[in-house]
Amino acid sequence: MLPVERDPVCGMAVSADSPHRAEHAGKVYHFCSPGCQAKFVADPARYGSQTVPATAKSLAPVAPGTTYTCPMHPEIVQDHPGTCPKCGMALEPVMPSLEEGESPELTDFRHRFWWTFPLSIAVLVLAMGGHRLPGLSVAARTWLELALSAPVVLWAGWPFFQRGVQSVANRSPNMWTLISTGVGAAFGYSVVATLFPDLFPAAFREHGRVGVYFEAAAIIVSLTLLGQLLELKARSSTSAAIRALLGLAPKTARRLRDDGTEEDIPLTHVHVGDRLRVRPGEKVPVDAEVVEGRSAVDESMLTGEPIPVEKSPGTKVIGATLNGTGSLVIRADRVGADTVLAQIVQLVAQAQRSRAPMQRLADTVSYWFVLTVLAIATATFFAWGLFGPEPSWTYAIVNAVAVLIIACPCALGLATPMSIMVATGRAAQGGVLFRDAEAIERLRTVDTVIVDKTGTLTEGKPAFRQAIATSASTEAEVLRLAASLDQGSEHPLAEAIVAEARRRALALEAATSFESVTGIGVRGQVGAYALALGNTTLMQSMGVSTQPLDADAERLRTDGASVMFLAVNGALAGLVAVADPIKVSTPEAIAALHAAGLRVVMATGDGHTTARAVARQLGIDDVHGEVCPADKAKLVANLQAQGHRVAMAGDGINDAPALAAADVGIAMGTGTDVAMSSAQITLVKGDLRGIVRARQISQSTVRNMRQNLAFAFAYNALGVPIAAGVLYPALGWLLSPMLAALAMSLSSVSVVANALRLRTAR
Repeated sequence: MLPVERDPVCGMAVSADSPHRAEHAGKVYHFCSPGCQAKFVADPARYGSQTVPATAKSLAPVAPGTTYTCPMHPEIVQDHPGTCPKCGMALEPVMPSLEEGESPELTDFRHRFWWTFPLSIAVLVLAMGGHRLPGLSVAARTWLELALSAPVVLWAGWPFFQRGVQSVANRSPNMWTLISTGVGAAFGYSVVATLFPDLFPAAFREHGRVGVYFEAAAIIVSLTLLGQLLELKARSSTSAAIRALLGLAPKTARRLRDDGTEEDIPLTHVHVGDRLRVRPGEKVPVDAEVVEGRSAVDESMLTGEPIPVEKSPGTKVIGATLNGTGSLVIRADRVGADTVLAQIVQLVAQAQRSRAPMQRLADTVSYWFVLTVLAIATATFFAWGLFGPEPSWTYAIVNAVAVLIIACPCALGLATPMSIMVATGRAAQGGVLFRDAEAIERLRTVDTVIVDKTGTLTEGKPAFRQAIATSASTEAEVLRLAASLDQGSEHPLAEAIVAEARRRALALEAATSFESVTGIGVRGQVGAYALALGNTTLMQSMGVSTQPLDADAERLRTDGASVMFLAVNGALAGLVAVADPIKVSTPEAIAALHAAGLRVVMATGDGHTTARAVARQLGIDDVHGEVCPADKAKLVANLQAQGHRVAMAGDGINDAPALAAADVGIAMGTGTDVAMSSAQITLVKGDLRGIVRARQISQSTVRNMRQNLAFAFAYNALGVPIAAGVLYPALGWLLSPMLAALAMSLSSVSVVANALRLRTAR
């Protein structure tokens, strides 16, 4: 991680690669934003002499080592929770922990929302139908609306005002500037109209009172809080992948003392060179070398491959993998941050932080939009106050407030979320789950799809392919003898052979003198037969020639199958082939991806021969075999460096770094939880055809969002000049704040109605 520097102006911690920097008295200072940099350059003596900035002195103490960053601006780094000075988003821990609870901001916003939402509804009911309530005077209704809306605006909406002030102080106008300005204008105007109604001309009275807009201010706060709750909930899942990875490692290890006794110790107390015992069914605590014992270790949680790997003295084991039925004594080689699991965690974290979200159109123009609206409102106020008819300053206040109310960013804020909410619901009906809006926006630009093999293109479960006999035997007899011997094995390949023999109702016999020869096969006695079942190495060690079946074996391997030869009483009897079958939907899915103009690349931990065989069978454009998790992430980076927009589809923990590094990560719903939480899209049924559906939804949704933004800006472009009074000299028209609020509501209705069209999109 890059060194962390302190911004001398605001006290924010920033990374040393921040582009905002200045030199004074031979020292280089780093800043979180251009605003802080400009303040420093204007008066370097003031800020350069401070060892601790004034704004940093009041920071609450935090746990040592904890750092926080902005999801949209990774250069912002500080040692305490807070909000980003650039965009106002809540900062997140750079590296989450297993003990980390729910986001404090999510808890706070939920509390504010549920306590004040009933008040907002009550204010809305009073504003819309309060004049029909018997026994409630106009004045009493106005004061009641004020009393009900004040907690909503002043307490529930207080964080919005804080962020709005922060955006101004940091010279970074954003959506919080618009929200705080709009809500503040609507509420402030209404308070003035309630306290001093005589300031307003008779034209602004309706139903015996000056129009007030407490319901607009309250509802905007409640809707904004609801949107924040949904966003924060979605963002919290970005760290779920890392927490799931951290949870794989066992909490303790069993260390062997020099005197032969054993003790259970915390994993953090394991040192390189320690001898550790791994009992059957336990997780391997750290990366190590086996010094005693034999066992099959399930490494699928890290490799994605379903077949356990035989381990014996001298072989390596990986931390967090699951030991089988044997007992092992291992010597720790790599501990802590040096283990494979820790490196994968780091890869996922780095990929997540290095990928900045797509900047939306509203964010691109918000800076100038806010400044323009504020400038128009200010010009309106002074123009009417200085040159307008009497009472000129009353007109000035009313028209300036009308400008701010009609420019309230309600429609602008709803433009994207409404499209996203409708689109994600529609996508879920087709078995596609989007994690966030960024995934929908990015997927339409993808031109290359990287796919894992096991569990993505294939079923992920070995199945019997074929048995071939020499002239001295029959296919059924070869399968029967192989299955009889394999009854004593828990290997997935053996399970596939036994399952096929039982499906054919073959008469199996018990095996005696069963022996597993690590990595090459098994031997044993079945009835009068001495059997050996394994690869070419096992046959050669027994002096058995496989030449009669070598051509068949190579053909099966070329088709992606694993081949085991069967020797009976020292003579070759046949072979058995087991393969991981390709999903029925995969060929159609690959064809559909090609038809959509996408390039398909396969990256798998399987051997090159098997990988090429599957790729050839499916017509995949490019293939990479025997790749580790870091290699997959590197492949993604290389393609991105060539200018490609890359989607990665996988289902295993080994795919997590690549899923996080890709422009869009796509997980199979039939895969691991870590893969799903690393990815931005999950295909519930594990069907790659969902990528095509998801891409079509992405294209429709982005088009819909652009339409919504156009509606929102069109209302402002037409409404703001009218609210400022440009039509008054010619036509005598003024737009009261009440009509401004109505126009604002209509803009929201148009946005919602347009977004709902996505429900019927094909």
